[in-house]
Amino acid sequence: MNLQLQGKTVLVAASSEGLGFATAQTVLDEGAQVWIGSRSDDKVREALKQLQASSGQRKGGIGQVDGYPLDVTQAQSIDAWVAAAHSRYGEAIDGLVVNSGGPPPGLFSDFDDQAWQHAFELLLLSAVRLVRACLPGLAVRGGSILIVSSTSVTEPIEGLILSNALRSATVAMAKTLSRELAPQGIRVNCLAPGRFATGRVERIDRATAERIGCTPEEARRKAEAAIPLSRYGTTEEFGRTACWLLSPAASYITGQLLTIDGGMTRGTW
Repeated sequence: MNLQLQGKTVLVAASSEGLGFATAQTVLDEGAQVWIGSRSDDKVREALKQLQASSGQRKGGIGQVDGYPLDVTQAQSIDAWVAAAHSRYGEAIDGLVVNSGGPPPGLFSDFDDQAWQHAFELLLLSAVRLVRACLPGLAVRGGSILIVSSTSVTEPIEGLILSNALRSATVAMAKTLSRELAPQGIRVNCLAPGRFATGRVERIDRATAERIGCTPEEARRKAEAAIPLSRYGTTEEFGRTACWLLSPAASYITGQLLTIDGGMTRGTW
């Protein structure tokens, strides 16, 4: 299938590793002009090296990739990141991936006001600011916003109260935005990953192990046993799905929450 991403400009936040990196890789392989960001300038440079080398090996470097430091909890950083993307690729934006790290695992009693405020800025306010900064570019020829969420929005995950609460608010905002922005030809969707083999999930497994008194390996095996496909997803599987949902190939899909979790979530759709 031709996803029609050749020459399209796609911005991917929090993309130096994990699910964001995999999304940037897949979109780049489809021929897009990709703009990445991460809090660490060193991580941005390292990710660019990997993406450029991999793209050249796979498809002759059809797409382009560049990036700039980005702290999604800071409004000035978001504005500077988007402005730098405009300078590099022009004013039009065809795709935006709203992504960030996650707040720490823990129970309600573990967190004070400061922790809740940081989670709000990391998950919800970052999405508000990223969308706001990119809207003029997305409106040039219509575009796609993809918010990376979590299965916790349909089935709260034990020990992740900050993520459960704030990601649910972000999904509600996305649904509202999808109707508001549709007349401008801008689609808004959420992609909710379950358990993927990323550094964050490894940290969650370690926290779970400490809480229930087992090894991280045992915690992972227990988590895998609850997944009908009996394994964690790969970042490449996430990247391919995100790429399709961003692309014109999914041009009649907006206002949706797509779960990608190996069948783990028990809720109906």
